[in-house]
Parts: sequence; structure tokens; C-alpha cells
Amino acid sequence: MMETRRSLPRLALTAGRADPGQRMLPEEVAVALSYNGSTQAVMMASPEALEDFAYGFSLTEGLATAAEIDSVEAVETERGIDLQIWLKPEAGARLMARRRTMAGPVGCGLCGIDSLEEALREAPAVPTSALRVSLDDVGAAISALTAHQPLHDVTRAVHAAGFWTPEAGIVAAREDVGRHNALDKLAGALLRGGVDASRGAVLLTSRVSIDMVQKCARIGAPVLIAVSAPTAHAVRMAEAAGITLIGLARPDRCEVFTHSHRITVDEAEDVA
Repeated sequence: MMETRRSLPRLALTAGRADPGQRMLPEEVAVALSYNGSTQAVMMASPEALEDFAYGFSLTEGLATAAEIDSVEAVETERGIDLQIWLKPEAGARLMARRRTMAGPVGCGLCGIDSLEEALREAPAVPTSALRVSLDDVGAAISALTAHQPLHDVTRAVHAAGFWTPEAGIVAAREDVGRHNALDKLAGALLRGGVDASRGAVLLTSRVSIDMVQKCARIGAPVLIAVSAPTAHAVRMAEAAGITLIGLARPDRCEVFTHSHRITVDEAEDVA
């Protein structure tokens, strides 16, 4: 498989100094997601955890469930990677009925969608969950995620998505140059691992846009925690989907935008 990082020369400039040296940078390659021999999407992505990517993208984009995927094979080509996904006949027929082509640079999860209705599709309601989290839980989860970002540690240029439960801490984490890709890879890891997403929270090192909420809803996680702020539309979508959306999360503070009934507080704390 292709390398996920590469050391390249750079010139570091500071006041009165110019120091030559090396900088480790993440690789990004074109990854085609092909279903039954036909390309459905091309994303710029990190060339790792590609089977997770295939399963997760299929789930979060509503293309197929794990049971509807027959096989996945990553085929390297001169220009990138062809991620060949073969579906069972029923899923293949359904995909043909809602044909969609996407060209996805790392900053965009909606490029190529050919209708406003598809871009703004409603997120499914998350399953009923007894999960409750405290400010200490949010801080512990965000802090724990830093230990699961080896590519970020050496490049400082990738996003991460993780899944946390009160009982086990970080259950899974995935990294990618694209924030959507990282979340799709996490979705695939949870799906393939048989993890019950209703028992924990999705963690993001990125901002929260509507497509990230849509993906979280399809994963089935009742809580979404991000280090950055959400968009206003993402808040409205999380409210409708029943997701507790927590933004600007730090070890000692956070802001809760929706469904605060899942937040437990000490008696000394005051929640508006």
C-alpha cells in the first residue's frame, strides 16, 4: 500500500535566520469509490484504512449496509487507488436508481451532488439511548483522542474522528487529510467491528457542518463532540435528528447546542 507520509525539504525562516531541513507531510491520493464496476465518487484521501473507508462511505451516504457489500478490493493504479466495492443485486439496483457522482476535494463533502434536495436531505433520527455525559467526560474524551493521532503527531496536517464510550474510552479512531473521510473511515471501523454506536459519542477534530451531522446520524451515535464550532444549519439538523451536539470542546469547558438532557452536571454547576 502507498505511504501515508513523506519527508520533504523545507526552509524555516525566523528573525535573522534561514534554516534548511526536512518536514514530514501527509500524502493525499485520489481514491475512486467504484460500485459494481462503475465509479460513484472520487475523493482526495489518505491512503490507509481503505476498507473501513469503503464500508463507512457506503453507510453514511446511504448507498449500502454492511450486509449488502459482497467484497472490497483496493487496486493501486498509476494515478491513485480504485476502491472496488461489489454489492449484492438488491443494493446494486437501488444504487442505479439514485445515481450520483461526486468529486471531492478534501475541504468539501457535497461537491457534485446534483440537487438541493440531496444536499439538504434530512438526517435519520438516532436510536433511543440511555447515554449521559458530563463535562468531565467531554474533557476526558477529547484529551484521550490526542493519543490516537499518530499521523497528525508527525505532520500536523490531518483530521481525526474517534468513538468514545464511558466504559471503554476511545474504542476506535481514524485519521485522514479530509475531515469527511476520517469520519467515514471511523464509521466503517465501527460497522466492521460490530460496535453499538448508541452507547457512545463521535469525536471530531474539525468543524461541524450539516454533512458531518448527516453522517453521525447514519452511524447512530446520540452524541457528537467537536473541538470547533458548528454551523447554524448543523445545529438545526442535530436538533431534528435527536443528536446532542457539543462544540468548542476543551479539557475544562464546552458548549452544548442541542439535546442538553444527555448532559449531567454537578449540583454546584448551573445550566441555562
